[in-house]
Amino acid sequence: MRQVKDNVLRGLLWFSAFLTIAILVTIVGYIFYKGYRLISIDFIFGDYSPTGHGGIWPMIITTIYTIVISLLIATPVGILAAVYLQEYAKQGRLVRIIRFATESLTGIPSIIYGLFGAVFFVTTLKLGMSIIAASLTLTIIVLPVIIRTTEESLKTVPKTYREGSLALGTTKLQTLYKVILPSAMPGILSGIILSIGRIVGESAAIFLTAGTVAAMPDSIFSSARTLTVHSFLVTQESGDIELAAAVGIVLIVIILVLNLSATFISKKLNKADY
Repeated sequence: MRQVKDNVLRGLLWFSAFLTIAILVTIVGYIFYKGYRLISIDFIFGDYSPTGHGGIWPMIITTIYTIVISLLIATPVGILAAVYLQEYAKQGRLVRIIRFATESLTGIPSIIYGLFGAVFFVTTLKLGMSIIAASLTLTIIVLPVIIRTTEESLKTVPKTYREGSLALGTTKLQTLYKVILPSAMPGILSGIILSIGRIVGESAAIFLTAGTVAAMPDSIFSSARTLTVHSFLVTQESGDIELAAAVGIVLIVIILVLNLSATFISKKLNKADY
């Protein structure tokens, strides 16, 4: 009977894995099939033209702007918050409330963040529809992810590392940035990469805060559109599925490169720890 249960469970696991991979391959394959004809040097590095397919270089630059600015703000704030909650704060009701609030923020729909960003950053702070307003909104969106993944990474560092470092006469702060953070860095980096994926794939919040201008931004205070917003708009306005799929291919490649880079860096950091 036990063997039968094991076989059934193993079969369900294999079926779930196969179904997941099949769905992923189907979606990615369909996007590549519909959009690969438009992929070219001119398409990637050319300027957008409303009269034709045009290029997507301005949207790529805008996407990079939002990624860099959001991470420059969210990463140090998120890591420091996680370090305080895990290493310094007294574990009690207040910390539990903060953790619950952080987990709750993760599940809030992005359109809510977009509405908040439109009211607070765009209107109240008078930043207007701009890249900086969108980046600040995205910072709030990814902060819970960075905080939670950093906390979990800090928890995986063996207690003996802390005790051994302190026994050698180092301060708690020295132990933190010379022992604990380097050991937890692969997990922290994974959280940052997850945040990059969230930023790249976001559309509703950016649509409400950055605007839809399809031109090369002059500065971070310019209105612009990212690749995801561009894909949505060309589908809505002209129904051009091929163009939207071509933009999707570029997004997939960007995310794939980022994930491979993160894997490579994580392996290097793991080797350095040993």
